[in-house]
Amino acid sequence: MAEIVRVGIIGDHNPGKLSHKATDVALEHAAGYLSAGVEAEWLPTSSLEERAVAVVERFDALWCAPGSPYESFDGALAAIRLAREGGVPFIGTCGGFQHVVIEYARNALGFTDARHAEYEPDSAEPFVSALSCSLVGENARVTLRLDTEIHAIYGGLEVEEEFLCSFGLDPRRRELLESGGMCVSGEDETGEARIVELPDHPFYIATLFVPQMRSSPENPHPLVVAFLRAALDARERREAREEVA
Repeated sequence: MAEIVRVGIIGDHNPGKLSHKATDVALEHAAGYLSAGVEAEWLPTSSLEERAVAVVERFDALWCAPGSPYESFDGALAAIRLAREGGVPFIGTCGGFQHVVIEYARNALGFTDARHAEYEPDSAEPFVSALSCSLVGENARVTLRLDTEIHAIYGGLEVEEEFLCSFGLDPRRRELLESGGMCVSGEDETGEARIVELPDHPFYIATLFVPQMRSSPENPHPLVVAFLRAALDARERREAREEVA
């Protein structure tokens, strides 16, 4: 019998949104590749405001999906923080990338007033700001940094992915983020951040692009496969600890 992994998807599900459909399907593709089962559940951001711990502990991994602005900014950040601090395998895509930046700036770096310009357009120096050119519906090349998790996953130095976003890490804040421990592991042709990861975390990667849009049954996306593999490993470690206890 195939091992089943439980994935909580942080986001306000819209069945008509292509990126949401693609998220569900990409998980199925990856599970098939790994000969595993997957149970995915969308977690409305408003449900995470007061009950994030109780909700998150039911899952082997978390995925922060596209679709911002979310109904609850704070709910999304609460779940992301639990994944980061608790060593829960995590992936964030598109809006997930943006909220990863804000959560880290606020709770790891101490910038408690870190802002997201999509929510607060008048912010003078937000951590997440409008891109100089919108990437909605664009395909773009991303150069990967050597000796990073994302480089190992792709097995190459350059990839092309689809984007659906208009906001990203403000370039003026990048140095603060990297000096504080978050690695920018992928850049676009202008040198702006498109992938971030945490080197000391079991699996914590966020991409400004949407890898799920490029997954298929024949070619499940390698990043989603790696994410589910990390979730399976985390599940096995937890079950082993429970047996000992």
